[in-house]
Amino acid sequence: MTATAPIRSSTSSRRRRRPRPARWLLVAAMAALAVLMVFPLYWMLVSALTPGGQSQSGSFYLLPEAPTLDNYTEVFAQQPVWRWLGNSVLIASVGTALSVVVSLMAGYALAKYRFRGRGVLYAAFLVTIMIPIQVTLVPSFLVVARIGLVDSPWAVILPTLFDVVGIFIARQFLLGVPDALMEAARLDGAGEFATFFRVVLPSCGPLVGVLVILGFMTRWNDFLWPLVVLQGNENLTVPVALSTLTNNPAFSSPYGAVMAIATITVLPLLVVFLAFQRQFVQGIASTGIK
Repeated sequence: MTATAPIRSSTSSRRRRRPRPARWLLVAAMAALAVLMVFPLYWMLVSALTPGGQSQSGSFYLLPEAPTLDNYTEVFAQQPVWRWLGNSVLIASVGTALSVVVSLMAGYALAKYRFRGRGVLYAAFLVTIMIPIQVTLVPSFLVVARIGLVDSPWAVILPTLFDVVGIFIARQFLLGVPDALMEAARLDGAGEFATFFRVVLPSCGPLVGVLVILGFMTRWNDFLWPLVVLQGNENLTVPVALSTLTNNPAFSSPYGAVMAIATITVLPLLVVFLAFQRQFVQGIASTGIK
């Protein structure tokens, strides 16, 4: 009796460890979804390596018959691609950094300070999310034109510093920071700025990761506002520049040129996401967004 008991227990544990059919179905569904999400990127790379571009070949295939870098060499030789990439990196990096600072400060004030009209002010912030950009496009352009910033990177950076979504996420995260920490810092003689930078900010790593990824992705992919305020060909960002290549008669294959640049523009987004991936997941889980 005593000798067979461990054998039975080990057998039952092995049966429990066997994956159920539902688990295999879930894994298969997730794998199929992953392939579906990655396939456009793969097709873009195949088109960039195909002479003439896959969209003009008249047939669909998964591997290029004669892969070549002619699309890359042609578009880099005829267009200021490096200048476009530099403009996008500058606008996305500086705009994201300044927007993160504004979101942290505003979210901290709305979460931890008690003042008259705080609820009304916060509600007004949230209402602006429902206003489409087409409504504010003309007034924003007139303001930028009066300042004299048209066709400059600051024309794209400054109007996007106030990020309502970022302020909302920052407020939701900072509501979970204990007030006792700030009260202890004030009792020790720390000022408001010292309390924020030395006590509150060190615990905002996940929040900063979320704001950086969302802000950088939004500014990197922004199209309509840069299209309005940027006019010179060398001052364009990558999304706007890509729209000018489809009807460019200088290229033997406009679609191949577009796909070639598109494969390069994906890399900065991947780098930023991989750098802040852990903070992004922790921040989304702790902000309380439903």
